[in-house]
Amino acid sequence: MTGSARPGTGTAGATRDGPEPERTPKRISLRTRVMLLATLCVGGTVALVSLVTYLTVRDNIYEQFDSSLTQRAHAAAESVPVASQFQNLPAALFASGDIQIGLLEADDTLVVPRGAAKPPTSEPELAVARGGAEWSLRTDTESGIRVVSVPSGHGQALVLGQSLAQTERTLGDLALVLMLFGGIGVLVAAGAATAVARTALRPVERLTSATERVADTMDLRPIPVTGDDELSRMTQSFNTMLSAVAESQAQQSRLVADAGHELRTPLTSLRTNLELLLSAGRNEAPPLDETVRTEIETDIRGQLDELTQLIGDLVELARDSGPQEMVERVDLAEVVERALDRARRRAGDTEFDVRLQPWELAGDPGVLERAVLNLLDNAVKFSPGGETVQVGLRPLGDGTAVVEVADRGPGIAPEDLPRVFDRFYRSTEARTLPGSGLGLAIVRQAAQRHGGGAFASSRDGGGTVMTIRLPGTAPDRNE
Repeated sequence: MTGSARPGTGTAGATRDGPEPERTPKRISLRTRVMLLATLCVGGTVALVSLVTYLTVRDNIYEQFDSSLTQRAHAAAESVPVASQFQNLPAALFASGDIQIGLLEADDTLVVPRGAAKPPTSEPELAVARGGAEWSLRTDTESGIRVVSVPSGHGQALVLGQSLAQTERTLGDLALVLMLFGGIGVLVAAGAATAVARTALRPVERLTSATERVADTMDLRPIPVTGDDELSRMTQSFNTMLSAVAESQAQQSRLVADAGHELRTPLTSLRTNLELLLSAGRNEAPPLDETVRTEIETDIRGQLDELTQLIGDLVELARDSGPQEMVERVDLAEVVERALDRARRRAGDTEFDVRLQPWELAGDPGVLERAVLNLLDNAVKFSPGGETVQVGLRPLGDGTAVVEVADRGPGIAPEDLPRVFDRFYRSTEARTLPGSGLGLAIVRQAAQRHGGGAFASSRDGGGTVMTIRLPGTAPDRNE
């Protein structure tokens, strides 16, 4: 008995650590669904065609049967002799045609040829014999005989009956044939659907395997594309998405790395200054000179301002840089004017020479104002004292307009011009000046969000020209 277990102990052991995980129902594969759908469609079509065919043939057969039986009844009624002679008609003449015939009197007396079977009679036939109806046609449910009655002289009706057994057998054979060939058609359709689904969905299976590989390994290599059908275009679109994801990951990695590098310097300096203040506050430490303390506090404020600006710029750049839904009509000249009002308050003795032409576009006025303000602040920072910064807005005649900010600063080296809008990139002239290195990157991002671009060029006579190019329209002055 040592090897046995009491009933129920196995279940208890299975649930001792907790309830069993709920099983997820297995889903039907796409290939199976396509095959089943094709089979159901073909099967439904075959069934519908078979049903329509059967009903049409049945109606035609019954119509021909009734028409033939009615014509015989009228022909017989015109040539039938009196009842005494009617009994002497040979019964074999009607039996050979599977016909039952009789003369029905108004008093419900039925006269038939000797030895012949009596056709079924009822109230409809009596009504014809008594003159209450012109004719009658019905099926006797007990015997399965189709019965027609027509008037045959005064107070008489000729009753003619014929069995429907042969007709029913014919219809039964037809139904069997339709079911047999319909079933064969469904089986053939199922086989064809399986083959077509296997062949047609093979590219989908390859794409599915590739997406699962990407999900499992984060391997963003593109998927090989063959052919030029819809699935190939879908694969190409997927490859485009992979490229976008790879580029986004690369940008995020660069942003994190650059942000860490830029944050390290102010944080280190801030920590050093705070440690000096804390050390000076201890009892055994000599007190700091008031001038030194003031310089340390000034450095701390400056470093905090630098960190605040850097964090704000990082938040701005972290926003989605893709196309945005434009719902507001923006007067670009007003945006530049608002940015100029803010820039003048911190420009010192730097003056602005402003020349603006009207221009409108669909966009975000806040984003555009931030971009223009960054260009103005950048120009003020590099302009010598007392110089004038030229600000212009003019259409180019090709559906776009440019906002240009030109300064008389030291300029930018030709090798640095293509990179001044990169994140955290600072030219040699700018590395000694305060800033996060993100202002011009925000300018380019704002321009791209509105379907435009940002450019930098050297100015004749010294200095730099920063340009934002944006699509839009010139307003109608007649409005």
